Amino acid sequence: MGDMSQREHFVPPEGGREVYTTKAVPVGSLVIGGGAPLVVQTMWKGPLTPETVSTIVEELERLSKMGCGLMRFAVPDMTAAEVVGRIAERSLMPVVADIHFDWRLALRVMDFPVAKVRINPGNIGARWKVEEVVRKAEEKGVAIRVGVNSGSLPKHLRHDPDVAAALVKAAEEELEILGSLGFERVIVSLKASDIETTVRANRVFAQRYEIPLHLGVTEAGPLIPGIVKSTAALVPLLSEGIGDTIRVSLSDSCEKEVLVGMEIARASGRRNTGVNLVSCPRCSRYSFDVMGFIERVYPYLLSIERPITVAVMGCVVNGPGEARYADLAITGTGRGIFLYRKGEKIREVAPDEAVDAFLEEIQHLL
Repeated sequence: MGDMSQREHFVPPEGGREVYTTKAVPVGSLVIGGGAPLVVQTMWKGPLTPETVSTIVEELERLSKMGCGLMRFAVPDMTAAEVVGRIAERSLMPVVADIHFDWRLALRVMDFPVAKVRINPGNIGARWKVEEVVRKAEEKGVAIRVGVNSGSLPKHLRHDPDVAAALVKAAEEELEILGSLGFERVIVSLKASDIETTVRANRVFAQRYEIPLHLGVTEAGPLIPGIVKSTAALVPLLSEGIGDTIRVSLSDSCEKEVLVGMEIARASGRRNTGVNLVSCPRCSRYSFDVMGFIERVYPYLLSIERPITVAVMGCVVNGPGEARYADLAITGTGRGIFLYRKGEKIREVAPDEAVDAFLEEIQHLL
């Protein structure tokens, strides 16, 4: 691997825990690693045809406002390569092309301003094919993610009883090719559908290399089990300083993946901006429709960068108490809706005025 990526030593902080510093890798307008903010990304799930380009670009803009930093597209054929390229030409959000099996798709998509190409060591093919991809990426200034999945390991590693070790080995073999060509714009991902395997593989890799890591649990499942698996795997790693970008892989929408990713980043201490939303789960005591209210204001809250705490409470039991700790709080008691700023009651409004009043007060905070 040479000096490009080998970690020489850990930097022990006061608590004695390792600091997993990584090299900075430019990815379009972003930097991944090197102490840059954690990047939340997702993968496009809808149709990918020439007719959908404008709609997709608009959707990327909306997801960007929610906190998404990268969008990855599957590129199964040359038509898809052309479409992804056209999107990359128009999108302010950096675009990643996901390549399997056919290295020529990577070569074609790099004729456009894509920011990164993902290749899979388990199916990209012979070394010379990888070398062609690397040379063009170097020429075009495109980053490469070596994306290793437990379900598509190289043939000689598929029966290794230690799947975490096999994931690391597969990445190292591909990195040897990139290193031999002097290519340094590299990011690695080591993903399994199993939590323990994902955590162990990434810990081992982080101890050995300074290459930025893309974290995720592959095929995590539907919304609820997918959130649980992803949180269980990613929060420990991120809390340890491991991981530079994340994707939460859900059998659900891109929007949900981004929302969950942003909250995982916050829970692990890797995101300190944006709204910390405190809301009650609602019970038969409620006098304010918390769920309906949040559904109306949440998209706006996601666009706020300033670190503030907002409480939305449904009754008098915890509402006034939570209001004391929030920058802005709203709660219902009987037929009245009350707004608090830093614990002080500032307004009483009718239920049909609650959303407008709340948004006005948010603006005053900003």
